[in-house]
Amino acid sequence: MDWIVDLVTKQSFAQTVIVFGLVIALGIWFGKIKIFGISLGVTWVLFIGLFFSFMGVSINQELQDFLKEFGLVLFVYTLGLQVGPGFFASLNRNALVTNMLAAMVVLFGVSITLVLYYFTNNPISIMTGIMSGAVTNTPGLGAAQTTMTNLHHTGGETSMVTLAYAVAYPFGVFGIIISMLILKRIFKVNIEHETELQNKLIHFREDRVISKHLKLENKQLVGKPISTIFEMIKKPIVVSRMFHNGVIISPTPKEILSENDVLLIVAPKNTFEQLHVLIGSESEMNLKTALESKLVSNHVVVTNKEITHRRIGDIPEFHQHDFTFTRLYRAGTQMIPSGNVSLQLGDTVKVVGTQEGLDRITNVLGNSLKRLEVPDIAPIFIGIVLGIIVGSIPFQIPNIPVPVKIGLAGGPLIVALLLSRFGNKFYLNNYTTNSANLMIRELGITLFLASVGLSSGSILAKAFEGGGGFYWIGLGILITIIPLLLVGIIAKKYFKKNFFEICGLLAGASTDPPALAFALKIAGNDIPSATYATVYPLTMILRIVVAQLLILMFT
Repeated sequence: MDWIVDLVTKQSFAQTVIVFGLVIALGIWFGKIKIFGISLGVTWVLFIGLFFSFMGVSINQELQDFLKEFGLVLFVYTLGLQVGPGFFASLNRNALVTNMLAAMVVLFGVSITLVLYYFTNNPISIMTGIMSGAVTNTPGLGAAQTTMTNLHHTGGETSMVTLAYAVAYPFGVFGIIISMLILKRIFKVNIEHETELQNKLIHFREDRVISKHLKLENKQLVGKPISTIFEMIKKPIVVSRMFHNGVIISPTPKEILSENDVLLIVAPKNTFEQLHVLIGSESEMNLKTALESKLVSNHVVVTNKEITHRRIGDIPEFHQHDFTFTRLYRAGTQMIPSGNVSLQLGDTVKVVGTQEGLDRITNVLGNSLKRLEVPDIAPIFIGIVLGIIVGSIPFQIPNIPVPVKIGLAGGPLIVALLLSRFGNKFYLNNYTTNSANLMIRELGITLFLASVGLSSGSILAKAFEGGGGFYWIGLGILITIIPLLLVGIIAKKYFKKNFFEICGLLAGASTDPPALAFALKIAGNDIPSATYATVYPLTMILRIVVAQLLILMFT
């Protein structure tokens, strides 16, 4: 049986795989345990890794370093692919305010960290670790470690950063949740009243896509094609159905307008004021429910790779008289499918037309869910390569001894965000199913956390010598709660954000999924998720950069 002992204890590739497998499996199982309805989730992998290392388990250092960095890259890249479409779609005036508030959370957190650094005389590396743990930002920890390595710090110093992070992290999670509950108490939030108010706000949002039946009363448009309306409005709109010469049709832009035509138009709410002036008043006719209508509607998924990366207006098969695209859904975002919009794999298009037209366009678009189940991973690895290159670009900042790099945590994230939005222009299909994306993301973060834990547990006892670990916990709580409460109050009092938005903002500004889960449980709706996705990318980039800058500027 000596071979079993050797397999587990002697450093080798097989031993590394076994140890990582055990650490990750146990961490995930422990992550399912909830305390007061709250779970630390995958972070338990870090704690199990620390325990294994504390008990004397060691693995090949080169393999450990590779798995740590590769895991971090996989995590941040797939994260960027997931939030990218929603991030760019949300870049409006409201989103800018929300991202500004999230940036304030980061700024206040850094400010408090620096104040504590000067008053406590803790090394900046320790304070950076505490800050990363207090805001539950694992990529920030990775960026700090990479920077310390570039500055030729010893392995012991790097490990202390990890320990500071690990000690502060659990209380960081609970601190974010406690901040939400404190704000709920301060503002005496009534969940039912807040929900009703939010529904009203959504109803009155000016950029919300709606549909209306308009009667053609402008005689100057009679005898002209529908495309005339598009040219005069100069905004993305769709004529879904049309009552024309006594029948209901699915018109093309070339359809000639006649007096008393009724048009069912899909457009952003703020466009209809212009449309009323140009076309006429709202009609009582409902073309959707008219019994004499031969038109039907259906949702079709884009799975035909031959039409992806092409504009809707450039595809000849789409210029038909018996169907119309009315809406396009991409990564949870609703869009107007104008001719300038390029299709991407996985897009869902709402089509209105005759049954024959729908059958024909379904064949063109694909609508084969089986094709989506087979991911094309080549573009993913191309994106990762580009991300590593971008992350390795040095930026020289005055009075900083070494160039700043956004590193393996920042480069892949930025590239993933850009490719999720513009990759189709370069024929890079980054589509993956939600399950595939989640699988890769979870694999990446568990590899990283296991590596970090296994490299630091051997000096775990040092963290609590003389009460130092408990001292770090106290500092972390201050870094966690104070910025969140300040920004939460500012968001409510001065920017009139509702409680659900604030919860999503605080969770996103802390890059903390467990806090988001708690916010969703409180809200009973998906509003916190939208705000979380809006601020997450910017916050992630900022936290990665500031973690590096603290090390570089104060070491």
